[in-house]
Amino acid sequence: MTPILLIEQVLNGLQSGVMLFLMAAGLTLIFGVMGLINLAHGSLYMVGAFAAAAVSAVTGSFLLALIAALAAAAAAGAVIEVAVIRRLYDRDHLDQVLATFALILIFSEGTRYLFGSFPLFLDIPKALAGPVSLPGGIQYPLYRLVIILAGLLIALGLFALIARTRIGIQIRAGAADREMIAALGIDISRLYTLIFALGAALAGVAGALVGAIQSVQVGMGEPVLILAFVVIVIGGIGSIKGAFVGALLVGLTDTLGSVLLPMFFAGFMEPAAATSVGASLSSMLIYILMAGVLLFKPTGLFGEA
Repeated sequence: MTPILLIEQVLNGLQSGVMLFLMAAGLTLIFGVMGLINLAHGSLYMVGAFAAAAVSAVTGSFLLALIAALAAAAAAGAVIEVAVIRRLYDRDHLDQVLATFALILIFSEGTRYLFGSFPLFLDIPKALAGPVSLPGGIQYPLYRLVIILAGLLIALGLFALIARTRIGIQIRAGAADREMIAALGIDISRLYTLIFALGAALAGVAGALVGAIQSVQVGMGEPVLILAFVVIVIGGIGSIKGAFVGALLVGLTDTLGSVLLPMFFAGFMEPAAATSVGASLSSMLIYILMAGVLLFKPTGLFGEA
């Protein structure tokens, strides 16, 4: 592998990682504070992507598409928290899994009814289309660099929100002792709705950003949701810092593995066999990484018992 190809794949891994962080951050907030297993989080990612594609098709504005994705996902999150999720906090985790799985089916069929079964496409803005020259003669898509930068800025904003604001203090206190903050007069129901809407908005923005580099289709959120669960297990449930580190590790491992393993096996196998074996093993790498982390630190890298 040439140095240029390696750097390009590292950048691809970073881009994948920051998008996974937007998914995993909302998921870990919801589970860490509410103790809720939300399988429908991937559906909110899909809602953001479809809202962005629909608004972009009508207005031609990518900025308006992003705003629509954030608003639609946050609104959907708030509605399902009030209508469904609020009744599940004191229920068994199995009830939560069944109810949020039902929400996946509702969102999938509802989206198919509104938009049809065929994929939609969200165009990259003209100002961000094409490659940009990086040091060393590397040509890399400008839009992917913008995704990395946007993801990092959102991550910094989320860290600041959690660490520096009154709402952040309430969120951290809710994760530590929900009964105590309720006794201190905090409206726990409103706080839960806010957290759920925030997590949904992060997922929706991720769906919109990724929707411009792949097709927008029904069910697109479920594979990302699986990776997001891997991320929060690696980073530690309830830890935003853990979600960020875990997302970067998963993104880099998945991207580099899919390139390096086929190249490795190509040295002593037929090209077709090397590609097949390498692709199969690369899809296992993130789960091997997760198992390795749990073997030495069962609570995840930054999780607490």
